[in-house]
Amino acid sequence: MRFLEPLQLWWIAGAPLVLLLGWWAFERSRAGLARFFGGADARSRPWAPHSSRARTLVRSVLVAASVACLGVGLARPAYNPKPQPVQRSGRDVVFLVDVSRSMLATDLRPSRLERAKLAVQDALEAAQGERVGVVAFAGSAVVKCPLTTDFAFARLAIDNLSPESVSRGGTAIGDAIRTAQTLLESDSQDAAPGVDLSRYRDIVILTDGEDHETNPLEAAREAAKGNIRIITIGLGSDVAGAPVPAGRSVLEYEGQVVKSRMNPDSLRQIAEATPGGRFFNVGTGSIELDSVYRRLMREAEQRSFESAPAMKYTEAFQAPLLAAFAFLVVEPLLSGRRSPRAPRPHTAVDTQGGAA
Repeated sequence: MRFLEPLQLWWIAGAPLVLLLGWWAFERSRAGLARFFGGADARSRPWAPHSSRARTLVRSVLVAASVACLGVGLARPAYNPKPQPVQRSGRDVVFLVDVSRSMLATDLRPSRLERAKLAVQDALEAAQGERVGVVAFAGSAVVKCPLTTDFAFARLAIDNLSPESVSRGGTAIGDAIRTAQTLLESDSQDAAPGVDLSRYRDIVILTDGEDHETNPLEAAREAAKGNIRIITIGLGSDVAGAPVPAGRSVLEYEGQVVKSRMNPDSLRQIAEATPGGRFFNVGTGSIELDSVYRRLMREAEQRSFESAPAMKYTEAFQAPLLAAFAFLVVEPLLSGRRSPRAPRPHTAVDTQGGAA
């Protein structure tokens, strides 16, 4: 027996707390009734309602047991493990996300960077057997998520992207491409004898900037030699541009507002320098990267490989959840307070000792 969601077992820790709260509420109610109906003399008054400790304790135990059973059910108890081979197919994809300050421009709402992060999240929805990696870049490039099939970790890395993710400002697209290429070429743990993994690699770049210092076109040509396909996605206006935010103001140089413009020609050249590369000029519009991603994956060659066998369990969450429901159904049927006893009618007695 094991639990597939063991963190949910923390619900069991709440069961004693529920029991204590129920007993505390009972004592408070009992004390309040005693004060209202005359303190200690209330018990001698048959019309005064009073609570049953035994029934209240049973009701509290039922609620606590229901919470504990709910925790066990949510933890997904399972038994009878059976190994099952898993066949996967896909490509290795590294997403390069520009986190420079110009990506905070708002010609794309809420900002270019937030739209880039949303686009990558959409692409992960469409990913099937791919291994994905995330690299943040500005004036330098930093690997935020190595190649993995753990999409939850990849999503967390994407959510945390910001201009503070990289220490240097700027837009070093060339360095980012080289970092991604190194990541793709060094991670070949799934390679089988005779299988050339270089045919199944992609780099997706989401940026608004141009780079004249790190030779991105030369880096793209080097990636092409390794059969790596590059897809570039241009974000932001390439005509009017947009002011670069700087705190609560905008960046200025010699009294002029600095505007960031997307360079479609440079991004197109980078993509076309690689086999099957594509450029998407989003500008200030929108892109459904999940749909684009699916189409690009269908067009590309994919590898098939058998990953580590997965263990399949028979789940037994139904019984504890049913018990939790049963306890909650029974609990209201047990009233914790007894109804006041009706006073007995007085019998009139005459002065002679006989009944009236």
